[in-house]
Amino acid sequence: MRQNPSFTLADVDEIRRVIDGNPWATIVSDGPDGLVSSHYVALLDDDRDDLTIVGHVGRPDDRIHGMGERELLVVFQGPHGYISPGWYGDVQAVPTWNYTAVHLAGVPEILSDEENLAVLDRLVDRFEGRMPEPRRMWERPNDPAFVTRLASGTVGFRLTPTRVVAKRKLSQNKPAETIETVIAELEGDGPYAQPELAAEMRRAQQARAGGNR
Repeated sequence: MRQNPSFTLADVDEIRRVIDGNPWATIVSDGPDGLVSSHYVALLDDDRDDLTIVGHVGRPDDRIHGMGERELLVVFQGPHGYISPGWYGDVQAVPTWNYTAVHLAGVPEILSDEENLAVLDRLVDRFEGRMPEPRRMWERPNDPAFVTRLASGTVGFRLTPTRVVAKRKLSQNKPAETIETVIAELEGDGPYAQPELAAEMRRAQQARAGGNR
C-alpha cells in the first residue's frame, strides 16, 4: 500500500479500533508456488495493548502459507466507498475512493492446542454473543469430543507485526466545506450512500480539529 503523509494513520489506539471493528482479514504470503491469500477472522490479542493479533487458519492453509516459517501480510479493510466528483462542486475533479486500511506483516507464532481452543472459544463468543439466543462453542448440542475434533482441523496463530502500514484516505486534502458536503452525501439516500464511511470521515475530521487547537 503506497503511503502518503497526508493520509498516514499512526495512532495505535485508532489502528486497534479499525482492526477490532473490521476483523474479517485477508492473509497473504509468498511461497514456493507464488503469492497465495486466504480470508479469516483475526482479533486483537486480549493480553496485549499493542497491535498483536490472534486467529486461526484451516488445514492445509497452514502449510500453504508456511505458517510460522514465512512472513505473512494481514490486511484489515475498514469502511470504504465511492466519492463522486460532483460532490466537490464546480471545480475540476475526478472520481476517487475513500477508505481506511491496516496492513500488518510479520512471522506468526503457532499456538498450542490449548491456546488455539481458547482463541476459537473467544471468536465464537465475540460474534455469537450478539444473537438473541447465543450458541456457545461448548454448549449442547455440541460436546467436548465434537469441539476438539473440529479444532484439530485448524491451526491457531499469534502475530506481533514487525511492519505496520495504516492509511486513512478520507478527503483530508479537501477544504472543510467540501468534506462536509461529502459526508452529507454519504449520509443521504443516494446510490453511493455509505453511513459507516461518513462516520469514519466525521471521526477523522474531529480528530484533526482537536489536534489543531
